[in-house]
Amino acid sequence: MPPLRALVADGHDVELVVSRADKRRGRGGALVPSAVKAAAIDLGIPVSEVVDDVLTTRAELGVVVAFGRIIKPHVLAVLPMINVHFSLLPRWRGAAPVERAILAGDEVTGVCIMDVEEGLDTGGVYARADVAMDPEESADELRGRLVEVGTTLLVDTLRAGLGQPEPQVGEPIYADKIDPAELHLDWSQPAAQLHRVVRVGGAWTPFRGARLKVRRATTAADTHGEPSAVLDGRGGHGGVLVGTGAGALELLEVQPEGRAPQPAAAWRNGARLSPGERLGS
Repeated sequence: MPPLRALVADGHDVELVVSRADKRRGRGGALVPSAVKAAAIDLGIPVSEVVDDVLTTRAELGVVVAFGRIIKPHVLAVLPMINVHFSLLPRWRGAAPVERAILAGDEVTGVCIMDVEEGLDTGGVYARADVAMDPEESADELRGRLVEVGTTLLVDTLRAGLGQPEPQVGEPIYADKIDPAELHLDWSQPAAQLHRVVRVGGAWTPFRGARLKVRRATTAADTHGEPSAVLDGRGGHGGVLVGTGAGALELLEVQPEGRAPQPAAAWRNGARLSPGERLGS
């Protein structure tokens, strides 16, 4: 259950929800609310796009989840806030903790319920939970698991009472927002690292003058070939094998530019790929 619905179900009185402005989506360009705003409306909770509007409520505590905007000191001075952060602080402070944990090859991540301060994710921690990372899961899949863990941790922490937060201990590491250039597959890198890029989401490579998205893949460490070259035969999962700097990457699902996602094997057949043809150009 997402945090907002869990708080309401647990008997907490939610005065106001602040969420981003509606975005235009689809061919018709219709305005679509965020999932949080839609849930709040469904629950009969007032919604605003302006953070300062929380100052007009009777709220005693603010709960922040993946908000993505700086909350200014004058607001925090009136309304204390806690944040559900998807990492084990102080590792991966910042905007992209899930993606950075995957790219770094972390084996464990987690969730922290932390105090919101003016600094970037610098506040003390009220509660934390470790979460083992599956080496095959995507960022969206991992984030979904962290939402479930974080929701339970949030409700349990509020139910028990916040108490005093513990200072963060260790060397801070920052999770900068993912730059689109980081999602360009560099076939000279090892297959293991390219697999992590694919798991983050949005990975792509040039192919015959267009952009080919690689939506799902796995590694084939025992298979070798020239970097970026399509290899003969199929991988252990029936996908398309591509040589890398170390091992091979088995493409499982791809999306040619302007087309729908499709199994990599079907794409290979339709494109009439031949062994030795290269991606990345």
